[in-house]
Amino acid sequence: METKHAVIVCDVLDCLKQIPDNSIQLIIADPPYNIDIAEWDSYDNYIEWASQWIEESYRVLSRTGNLVLFGGFQFENAGRGDLFELVHYIRSHTQLKLVNVIIWYYKNGISARRFFSNRHEEIMWFAKTKKYTFNLDDIRIKYDAATLELYKRDKRLNPDNLDKGKNPTNVWEISRLNSNSLERVGHPTQKPYAIIERLVKGLSSEGDTVMDLFAGSAISTRVCIETGRNSISCDKDPTTLEYAQDQLDRCINRNFTYSNAITHFVK
Repeated sequence: METKHAVIVCDVLDCLKQIPDNSIQLIIADPPYNIDIAEWDSYDNYIEWASQWIEESYRVLSRTGNLVLFGGFQFENAGRGDLFELVHYIRSHTQLKLVNVIIWYYKNGISARRFFSNRHEEIMWFAKTKKYTFNLDDIRIKYDAATLELYKRDKRLNPDNLDKGKNPTNVWEISRLNSNSLERVGHPTQKPYAIIERLVKGLSSEGDTVMDLFAGSAISTRVCIETGRNSISCDKDPTTLEYAQDQLDRCINRNFTYSNAITHFVK
């Protein structure tokens, strides 16, 4: 099946406003954390800005659609807005429904002296309605041979379900990308392929359209190509196009069309 993909350099709101109602199955939002990592990571009124793309996201999501939100927490200047504030806004001012808080746990990270060293991040999963898509069988984790054999001795357990594997739970142990990781394309906050793949496979189906509001490293484009989804990604940083080309060069599946314009999806 040929899939269609667009990576566009533009403001997130300008991109969203071109998308028809109820047309996107999964939205991935890994927004600037407003902690001054770079020029694109600083907003005077973070919540006012974020509320606009949150409202637009709700409009474009399909009835079975999902939104996943990555975020960070402010320490010294909480008034600037962070993940706490975004979640509060969503629950207070939208009809999006919180399904899960996913804990991304990793062992590698920077040591701290004045507080407990951070070893996890949160991924908030929201759905548009109660009839959201969740493909559990596509993301189950296989048991090792010894564990599977042991469990199958328990006659209370269904052997067919055991063969499928286990629910990955809402705590995911996946290493962060270190500076010399082969996955890296240059973006400072690039997420691991394994995380994006699990989200895409679990919360959308083949042939669906996935939208990444803050494309960054363009890893979601590559994942969508390799899992048979269509994708629209936008970012106001022109360097994203370079990252996207790097990701395309790494793709195993070559049956796709690619563009830097949204005309693929909007007539």
